[in-house]
Amino acid sequence: MIRLRRLLKRIWIPIILRVWVLARLWYRFWGVRLDGRPQDEVWYFAYGANLNDTVFLGRRRMKPLDWRVGKVTGWRLRFNLQGRPVGRSAPANIEPATGEELWGVLFLITRREMVRLNSTEGVPGWRYRPVWFDAEDREGNRHRAFSLMADGLPEDGNPSLRYITLIREGARQHGLPEHWIEKLEKVRPAEEAA
Repeated sequence: MIRLRRLLKRIWIPIILRVWVLARLWYRFWGVRLDGRPQDEVWYFAYGANLNDTVFLGRRRMKPLDWRVGKVTGWRLRFNLQGRPVGRSAPANIEPATGEELWGVLFLITRREMVRLNSTEGVPGWRYRPVWFDAEDREGNRHRAFSLMADGLPEDGNPSLRYITLIREGARQHGLPEHWIEKLEKVRPAEEAA
């Protein structure tokens, strides 16, 4: 089943990236709305491994038009997803949380790039789903942005050392506030928690 899903993804994603009507149908099939035109610009709010340039620019091959440090109020960072290997890794997730703030990087990308980014995260599909909110950059400018969220477990787990290191390095690469970097430094990797 997993091999079939990967094969379909390899065949289908390049097609929907070229034919916008098919992308819209694909999203609608999964119950997700895809608005706008492929060349429209949108802000993406990265909070996990996508903070790191080796992941976002390298592995995901994204080409942002602009970027800036940003925060979202009323949301918090969680590590409450089941990763691989099971029980030894917990990927990042977000959830609404009154009175909290979440720091990350706002990347300006096209909607076509958004669809490509989403496909690398399994969206639309069984795990993450897009959420839209108002984010604020360091200068106080407000931007409508999307990010990805999943239904997580009630309790947080521990990310792998490799994963939390990517997040910490990405936060430093983009100059996130020191208090946020200190918060990330306090996250215990699975290898230390065992």
